[in-house]
Amino acid sequence: MKELKRCFWVDLKKDFYVEYHDKEWGVPVHDDQKHFEFLILEGAQAGLSWVTILSRREAYRKAYNDFDPKKVAKFTAQKIEKLIGNVGIIRNKLKIHSSVSNAKLFLEIQNEFGSFDKYIWSFVGGKPIINKLKSRNDYHSTSKESDALSLDLKARGFKFVGSTIMYSHMQACGLVMDHTVDCFCFKKLSSKQK
Repeated sequence: MKELKRCFWVDLKKDFYVEYHDKEWGVPVHDDQKHFEFLILEGAQAGLSWVTILSRREAYRKAYNDFDPKKVAKFTAQKIEKLIGNVGIIRNKLKIHSSVSNAKLFLEIQNEFGSFDKYIWSFVGGKPIINKLKSRNDYHSTSKESDALSLDLKARGFKFVGSTIMYSHMQACGLVMDHTVDCFCFKKLSSKQK
């Protein structure tokens, strides 16, 4: 059987990474809890590799009450200290504190816009941006849309939401589809957008 062609960055030795690439990355997300999950995970990734975070995803899921923003927004100082001691996640105090304050701000956006999903998709006009990348040289780490999203989130008080982090969020949640044109996912996902 012929091996499927995938984006160059996928580590084929890590099944969870292959599954993430094949089934999640670039697939449009319209679920607020999933957006919140990626906000926490992308924020935790700052300065680290995505595979490092993805390998800890289940530990994050348990530590962050299945990524329920209402529950995370109510985390006490005692709960935050417990997170800082949790060896299953990245124990960076600033990232952990920001995840709780970001949860409160996330709820404010939901109240203002009806959903976080409605808010974030407005930065791409409500439909995915499909880039036609041919090689690793065609990739970029920010865009005018991620710049605008980052600036708006920062103005609202969010932390760990720089343009590069938000571009990664947009890629993960399908606001931007950055599978290379020779990847089997490109055809599958781009055909759904026609």
